Amino acid sequence: MPSIPRRDFLRLGTLAAGGAFLTTRLAFAGAGNRQGRLVLVILRGALDGLAAVPPYGDPDYANLRREVALQAPGAAGGALPLDGFFGLHPALSFLGQCYAARELIVFHAAASPYRERSHFDGQDVLENGSLQPHALQSGWLNRALAQLPGARPHEAGVALGQNVPLVMRGPAEVTSWSPSKLAALDEDTLARLTELYATDRLLSVRLADATAADALVAGDGDLQMQGAAGVPAAAYAARYAQLVKAAAGFLRQQDGPRVAVFDTTGWDTHANEGGAQGQLAGRLKALDAGLAQLKDAMGPAWSDTAVLLVTEFGRTAAVNGTRGTDHGTGAAALLVGGAVAGGRVVADWPGLSQRALYQGRDLNATLDLRAVFKGVLGEHLGVAQRALEEQVFPDSAAAKALRGLTRA
Repeated sequence: MPSIPRRDFLRLGTLAAGGAFLTTRLAFAGAGNRQGRLVLVILRGALDGLAAVPPYGDPDYANLRREVALQAPGAAGGALPLDGFFGLHPALSFLGQCYAARELIVFHAAASPYRERSHFDGQDVLENGSLQPHALQSGWLNRALAQLPGARPHEAGVALGQNVPLVMRGPAEVTSWSPSKLAALDEDTLARLTELYATDRLLSVRLADATAADALVAGDGDLQMQGAAGVPAAAYAARYAQLVKAAAGFLRQQDGPRVAVFDTTGWDTHANEGGAQGQLAGRLKALDAGLAQLKDAMGPAWSDTAVLLVTEFGRTAAVNGTRGTDHGTGAAALLVGGAVAGGRVVADWPGLSQRALYQGRDLNATLDLRAVFKGVLGEHLGVAQRALEEQVFPDSAAAKALRGLTRA
């Protein structure tokens, strides 16, 4: 299929006119008297956007992705259809239904201003809302909460887990709460080992194979449904179900919190990533099921809900020697919910030719995530434009807020 010109992927229309589950945390915050609900899902570890939203229509995609490339819709194990060029990973069936129902917007070739490849610094920039890591000690979402119309201090928030994520730290009051049965799973150690072994083909494969075998011994007989670091997908799904139920309980309340943050880890797929099936497929399926459960649990309040899924950066365009992908740049982000004006892909697609890749290896980022954040905060939660520019996202004039992301 021939490449489609970049201008054909500027799906902004009226928008542009206005300019591993093992450690999971959840934060909630109030939004005054407005009925809009916002859920921010941070996928820590760098989700492979070229796998979650494969550009199967790009002529260079299949050659770069080799054994993990996804076929076009209609083929065995093929992507779910979106717009004839992009698709969804086949594990994301609920999100596919949302797209068909015009409740999903896909953003591609998107990133924060960060252009290096450190998870920790990348997450810091994603959450602090500035141009540099550690430039601010508060998070953009917390600063936005402080600007919400009619918000009362005691409604500012509650965080589920050991710590309040940076994106929710700042002037708005946020408290913490942990469920009594939050299992302690040691993903951090496995994630650091995976990072350490990433450049060693033998050790990275051995680690991935060993953790996969360990998952089988633990009782998970389906390798295709494993999560990151060999953790059974059933464990991820159970944890999602617990947290989603709690989230919906807060967000359904007429006078309760209006903003939630999920914080998940385990998306660092350096080895044995898999294609239509495999490690990443299992993680995506668990995420998709959790989102479906959230919709069911929200009930009528789903029509007022927008869920934004973002990651610190993308992954390399080409598959590596350990059947995985390394730290990259451009990624995919998703906005789903009953309040979303969806059924669209928003992408100024740069292409995957060698000349088009960032530093010859990564999907080039052409959309600043802050433009998405501004659009959602302004239209859906009513944060004033001036506050967005001055308090919430300082030095972000070049990232014009996208318009028309949510329903009036």
